[in-house]
This record gives sequence, C-alpha cells and structure tokens, in this order.
Amino acid sequence: MAGQDWLVDENGTCIAQTHPHPEPPPQPYRLYRFLTDVEDILAQTPRDQERLALICPLVRTLIESSLWLAWSASPPDPETGWSVAMLYDEPDFPLTVQMVAWAGGTVSPIHNHGTWGIVALLAGQEKNRFWRRSLADPAQIEDEGDRTFSPGDLITFLPDAIHQVEALGDEPTISFNLYGETDYQQRFRFDPQRGTATLF
Repeated sequence: MAGQDWLVDENGTCIAQTHPHPEPPPQPYRLYRFLTDVEDILAQTPRDQERLALICPLVRTLIESSLWLAWSASPPDPETGWSVAMLYDEPDFPLTVQMVAWAGGTVSPIHNHGTWGIVALLAGQEKNRFWRRSLADPAQIEDEGDRTFSPGDLITFLPDAIHQVEALGDEPTISFNLYGETDYQQRFRFDPQRGTATLF
C-alpha cells in the first residue's frame, strides 16, 4: 500500500519523511516476528526519532503482508464514535498494538500520548490538527494547522506531539496503531478555551 511517511514533533510540525519501502519478505511477516524486530530496535536505539525511522519500514511490511489486520478492527461504537481492538498488550513489555476505527464525523479530544507512536491508515480519511505548547504557559496550546491523511500514510509521533483526530467522510477510518510505553504522568488532554491540560 503506497503512501507517505510523516513525523509530528513536539512543536506541532508535520514533516514528510523518506524511509526505505521494503521488499516483500520471502515468508509471511507474522505479528510475533514484527514484535521481536521492534523489541530489538528499542534495545539498540535510544532516541525516539531514530527508532521511528527504523520501525516504519517494519510497519509497512506487516500491513502489506497481513491482510487480516484490517478485518480485526471492531465497528465504531455508536455512542462514542470509535472503537479499539487490542492486538497486543503484555505487562512489562513496552509495546501496545491496536486497531482503531472512527465513525465518520467523529472528533477526538486534543491530546498527546506520553510516548512515541505510529499510526498507519488502512481505510478512510483522517484529518489531524496539530498544536504546540505555548512557551509562556505549557498548559496553553497554539494551533499549528492540519493535514489530511489517506490509506497508506504512516504518521509517527514524538511523545509530546499534540494532535486532534477527525474522521472524514461517511465510512469509518481504520488504522493500525503502535505505541511505546506510556508515561501516564505526561499524557494530557488539552482545552485551548480554558487554557488547561489535564491527565488523560
């Protein structure tokens, strides 16, 4: 699935990235192989931005050789407008793997993740609005614009990247989401009208 790789940094800047698109593996690239390869990268690469650059090609290999991923998403909950299907979450292991579905028109809170993350869009279109913290007051945030992503796009986030997701169109958006170990004391929900940042 062709697409563009992006990096969202802590200043709300969305930067196009160039990572190698891998050749199809000689055998199916299973989820357990993917997790082992990512674990090796995490052990050998301390900087988040470098980790993301190395993990992106693995994510592409996984989604291109594992069609079952798109089928494992749950329909969006009619009350919340979204759903999360957990594919992998092991205690004391620094990775969470999810399939996330958003109903068209659903808008998320403004938030960061308190960890690095990769979102691979598999179906639908998703608009992300980006924000950065004010230098004068870290609870205040400033709008840095938005970008619309399509199937095949990979969006990588540094731990303090702040964004808001809006699912576009009538059909649900479906994404494969990979996150590192969340620092819940650094994960916030932001309200720009009130100028507040609360734990999320």
